[in-house]
Formats: sequence, structure tokens, C-alpha cells
Amino acid sequence: MDFQEFGTENEKTLLLLPGTAIPWQINFKNVVEEWSEKYHLICVNYDGFEGDRTKLFTDVPTVTKKIEDYLLRYHGGHVDGAYGSSLGGSFVGLLVERKFVHIDHAFIGSSDLDQGNRLTARLMTAIIGPLLSGACTSEKKREKLKRKLAKKGAVGDNEGSMAFADAFIDGMQNLHPKTISRQFYSDYVTPLGNDIHVEGTTFHVIYALKMGEKYGTRYRRHFHAPDIHEYDMKHEIWLYDDQWKPQVMEMIDTCMNQ
Repeated sequence: MDFQEFGTENEKTLLLLPGTAIPWQINFKNVVEEWSEKYHLICVNYDGFEGDRTKLFTDVPTVTKKIEDYLLRYHGGHVDGAYGSSLGGSFVGLLVERKFVHIDHAFIGSSDLDQGNRLTARLMTAIIGPLLSGACTSEKKREKLKRKLAKKGAVGDNEGSMAFADAFIDGMQNLHPKTISRQFYSDYVTPLGNDIHVEGTTFHVIYALKMGEKYGTRYRRHFHAPDIHEYDMKHEIWLYDDQWKPQVMEMIDTCMNQ
């Protein structure tokens, strides 16, 4: 695990948790400098994402506990906010649900929160793992993954989206070949409770409407009275699209200062 902190002179803390198969340096590249001027940032790279290809991702419960241990040791077990991008939203939900640390404002960033049994997870991992990890091995595979990401709604066709997709694919060269499969599998089989509610915590959900209606249903099932913010955009595209970035940044700032 790797933890880096910026903007330590700022009063309010904001924990940043990246998505599947990506380090925080790429996931939050376009917002981390601006956020560091407002918040004390705690940026996390999960096991296997420290830039050492010999290290593997462990599993979601183990990583969750390591995040808790760090926050308990260095931050008294409390942060003002936590932003979980995609997969990172699962970690935010688990951190709140487990109650070992306290998060005032829990931001769920377009997370799919997909869960299922181990057999389904193995089948899906057998397809998705090689697709992701193999994308950096040839231009043909790179373009195939870009098309898949566009179809899923994870990237758009603008310059920022394409630059993000290339950085995302290039970054996978620094990962152990089995890390992505392990991360995807563990996220899929790790249960997240329903109607999660902790006194003093508010769930703020960035709901990218172009992901589909089922995701709104999941957010309302897993989180008690979530504060849902709907945007007619694709999955987490605000992080690298100037059309949406100012709106979402303003919303997060408003929530953090409530």
C-alpha cells in the first residue's frame, strides 16, 4: 500500500480512492492539484499499484483494513470526506459500514457496486482480466479496449477522454499480470451491506445517468437516504472533461462545507 499526502496545511481532510486497475496519479490527475489548494489530501494506491510489477493486489477486505489502520494511526480514525472513484466507491461504502473509522462526507463516484457469486466472478474475470491487462501489448488490443470503454460509457470521444484512456492503458504496464484479475474478482465477491447508515455520515452519490437506471436503484438500496446528484454524463467522465468538471467540483465543495 502507498499513502501520499498533499495540502497538509489545509484544515479539512479528503481521502482519495481510485478505481479498478488505476493508480491515483492517473485517476485524479486533473483534479489533485486544485483539491490540494483546498483540502488536506490523502491519496491511496492499493496493494500492487506502488509501481513494482512483482507485487500483487491482495483482496478488498485486506486493503480496506490497511486503509483503516493508516487513518487510525495518522488521522485519529477520522476524515472530513472520502471520494471513491468507481471501485473506490466500494471501499468508501465498506469503510463507513465497518465503523472502525468515521467519514463525515462519503462520496460515491459513479460506482457500479456490482456483486455476485464466485462462479460468476470467475467467469467474468476470465474475460475482463485479460482484456484489461493485455491492452498495452499491442495497438490492436489497445483500440479494442478503447472501444469497449466507450461502449460501457467509461470514456467519451473528446480529447481529454482519449488522453485518459491512453494513460490508463499505459499505466497497466506497471502492474503484475494477475493484479487486475484479482482486484476485479475480489471487488465482485466482497459483499456490501444494504441501507448502510452511520450517525454523522452523509453519502453523496455522483450518478452518471448514462450508466443506466439500475445504478440509481443500487445506490438507494445500499445507502440510507443518499444525497444523489444526477448528471447526464458517462461514468466518471467529469474527471477529464471540462464540460462537467466545474459542476461536480462545486457540488463536492458545497457538500464538504456543510
